[in-house]
Amino acid sequence: MEPSRRLAPAPWMLAPETVAVVRALGADGAGVRFVGGCVRDTVLGRAITDIDIATPDRPETVMTLLARDFIRSVPTGVAHGTVTAIIDHKHFEVTTLRVDVETHGRHATVAFTDDWVEDAARRDLTFNAMSLTPDGALYDPFNGLADLEAGRVRFVGDAKQRILEDHLRLLRFFRFYAWFGRGPFDAEGFAAARETASLLPKLSGERVQTEMKKLLAAPDPLAALEGMRDCGALAQVLPEDGAFDLLRALVACERETGEPADSIRRLAALIRGNSSVELAARWRLSNADAERLEALAAPVERIDEPLDARATRRLLYRRGATLARDLALLAWAEIGGDAQSWRAALNEAARWVPKELPIKGADVMALGVPKGPEIGRMLAAVEDWWIAQGFAPDRAACLAELKRRI
Repeated sequence: MEPSRRLAPAPWMLAPETVAVVRALGADGAGVRFVGGCVRDTVLGRAITDIDIATPDRPETVMTLLARDFIRSVPTGVAHGTVTAIIDHKHFEVTTLRVDVETHGRHATVAFTDDWVEDAARRDLTFNAMSLTPDGALYDPFNGLADLEAGRVRFVGDAKQRILEDHLRLLRFFRFYAWFGRGPFDAEGFAAARETASLLPKLSGERVQTEMKKLLAAPDPLAALEGMRDCGALAQVLPEDGAFDLLRALVACERETGEPADSIRRLAALIRGNSSVELAARWRLSNADAERLEALAAPVERIDEPLDARATRRLLYRRGATLARDLALLAWAEIGGDAQSWRAALNEAARWVPKELPIKGADVMALGVPKGPEIGRMLAAVEDWWIAQGFAPDRAACLAELKRRI
């Protein structure tokens, strides 16, 4: 097969670590190629995070070749042909060309091959089936390049069969649409998603979490989420009410202020007002993500009007900069109002340094107040005064205010 195009080698292809791994793998004459996301993103001129390499050599040969050049390797998935090469803390996933012998709805039983087209045919989407030689020859057996340039997200071969082989591909169809799609969904892919949506509960919570967080982190995930809703897929993974209007407003607020997309904050917008406990358990969210989602989806204190300077200081002091910023963005999306006030609050959050009230309960007791709820009330009163003063009063001033109130 002839290459479809030639690309000028990107900087990551010329990096010493990449050159060293490629040289080691090709020492016995095997032709290796870059595959997957690094090829797709290079075509688009996007930053590269992971580098995947394919080779006709079997895993044991790959490990021997790497060891010959003193490159560390880890057998991360030998049964499926995958070895990870590690050089100067950079990881390269090296996988033997393969074909599916039997599929099980998630992982497949594979056989190794030396046929590049057969290997490409087992991949999910056309633009993920491209491969690139180290000197820049781009191979594109399923017209993925044209699809990528047109914003078409299309399965390799029969769409329904691809999803039946691996149910995760249904979520990947919508995730990649969120990042690369434009215009209407591919009709065959969308129809296949509708027919197979009921299979999604078979996926592990961790897999669903990973795909949905990546989808929600796209510049604008609304069209993909609406497609999932319309084909019945969203109800399978997120049965909580979908507040699309709130999410749409949140995305607009993020753009206006330059706030980076955040999947947990956007998920909170989708389920705003609902408890997130069941969702966090289903998706196997980390404790930190679960706590943050609950605080944002069903906040203890709702913000009902644009924040002035005093309210902003109080929110920052009570909730910390990260949570306060998220709550402000969600409130802005929910109630609208003066954009300048919201931007001022977000700017204050960016500059925030945590504060600590200069007096303690012991100071109240030292002034003759006995143990009991009155101590808390006194501290809270002085704290409110201190916050209203912009945290400026020092310990002496706070003690004086405490004495005055007692």
